[in-house]
Amino acid sequence: MSAEPAPAAAAAAPEQTPEPPAGGGEPAEHRALVLTGFGGYEKVKVQTRRGGGPRPGEVSVRVRACGLNFADLLARQGLYDRLPPLPVCPGMECAGTVCALGDEVRDRQVGDKVMVLARSGLWQEVVNVPAGQTFLMPEGMSFEEGAALLVNYITAYMILFDFGNLRPNQSILIHMAAGGVGTAAIQLCKTVENVTIFGTASASKHDSLKESGVAHPIDYRTMDYAEEVRKISPKGVDIVLDPLGGSDTSKAFHLLKPMGKLITYGVANVLTGQKKNLMAMAKTWWNQFSINALQLLHHNKAVCGYYLGCMEEEVELIGGVVAKLINLYSQGKIKPKIDSVWPFEQVADAMRQMQEKKNIGKVILVPEAPKEESKKEEN
Repeated sequence: MSAEPAPAAAAAAPEQTPEPPAGGGEPAEHRALVLTGFGGYEKVKVQTRRGGGPRPGEVSVRVRACGLNFADLLARQGLYDRLPPLPVCPGMECAGTVCALGDEVRDRQVGDKVMVLARSGLWQEVVNVPAGQTFLMPEGMSFEEGAALLVNYITAYMILFDFGNLRPNQSILIHMAAGGVGTAAIQLCKTVENVTIFGTASASKHDSLKESGVAHPIDYRTMDYAEEVRKISPKGVDIVLDPLGGSDTSKAFHLLKPMGKLITYGVANVLTGQKKNLMAMAKTWWNQFSINALQLLHHNKAVCGYYLGCMEEEVELIGGVVAKLINLYSQGKIKPKIDSVWPFEQVADAMRQMQEKKNIGKVILVPEAPKEESKKEEN
């Protein structure tokens, strides 16, 4: 997942050790989280790496916070098809301070606070990345917020507005509404007048969802969410955001009103435990929704697929979305919700928090244990 592909001169992804600095100096050591094999939480380990300075067109960033995403959980199980060969450093987003500039970099300065987007490789204390994959953080944004913005909010913005064409007085069903994309989508929905939000989440999260703007929280564990939606809105909804896949995509399609839009952007149903579950994978793919063009004509509905990881070459498109998000943040209309902050050494606990769906908002990793004052500010 990257805002732009690495230039040919820097074909090595950020997770690979950079070349030693010119002049034969000893590369500096730094700590990184490394996926050593596919399987359970223990497969991600803290290791020491040696790295040099930035190459032409790159900047070095001292990382202060990293985002944990659902794709990172899939990657650990060997289910993410865009991961480089093992051993590999995961991590698609981070935030930190520019500490060195490569040749030919003109639009960044040492000391700049930046957010970084990449396909992988960002769970490290120091990363070298193309300058075009960095975005200046707005005034007042914390590093934890910076690490929580890019992947979730770009995804939520594009599926809601570019595909969903969300407009005033419409209704929407958001699955996994308390997760990273879910909380981002709720905030973005509130920038449009009179949008009715249905959100699925476990019952313990319903009060939080109501406070954030969800009119109708639904406990997917004890209720049929499709029946619950139709009790309140017999015709269904205008938009469904589907990160689940399998049979849930079919249910989503049939919940749409005429001219409704289904945007599918994940297959969370394949993740049922620490390790790859072949039965869950088979069930999900067997039940995967399929429809032909003639059926779409008859239903007057739209089906869209979104995958940020395959938008690498759309630099201007992604940059435009980030600029809009930064503007919304500066206006106080969106603000990343941080669920919890975990030091690198507790990455297994961080992954468990997300995989067991205990989080409300974003799970963040930091190279060093956060100070007590920082924890209090986040709560």
